[in-house]
Amino acid sequence: MDRKFTIIDEITREYRRFNTRGTQLTVRLLTPDEIDPVSHFIASVRSLCDYALQNCDDSDMVGISMRNEVNMRDKAIEISFRRKDQLSTDVILNDWQKVTQSNSRFNALHKLVLEVHSVKMVVGFGKGMKSKGRPLNALAHLKTSIVKVKAATD
Repeated sequence: MDRKFTIIDEITREYRRFNTRGTQLTVRLLTPDEIDPVSHFIASVRSLCDYALQNCDDSDMVGISMRNEVNMRDKAIEISFRRKDQLSTDVILNDWQKVTQSNSRFNALHKLVLEVHSVKMVVGFGKGMKSKGRPLNALAHLKTSIVKVKAATD
């Protein structure tokens, strides 16, 4: 994989209780050596996002935040939580464009701090309730958490 960035620092924390992982990357995009700097920038962002999201499943909820390391007071580029398969480079570049228009000091060639938070979503049907062959009326007396709602008929 041809990376268009250099990694300066990488910190990963896992919160097992909440099925969450947080990764903070400090990177610097490489300067364009090509004739077209726009295509180089798009390829750099695509490469950076692929690297940052490599440990996430398609069903995981992912939130991303990007900011310059130099300008801490400026507005960060934040992408709200969505499934990884719904997150594309076009979404990231669209949000990047919105923030850079309102933030004149944002520079893509400075050190970037990329924070990726991913939440593992449960896939499957869960354990279900084990009734052990008892009818609902018998379980309602045993378990206090079961509530039976009857529809009102006129």
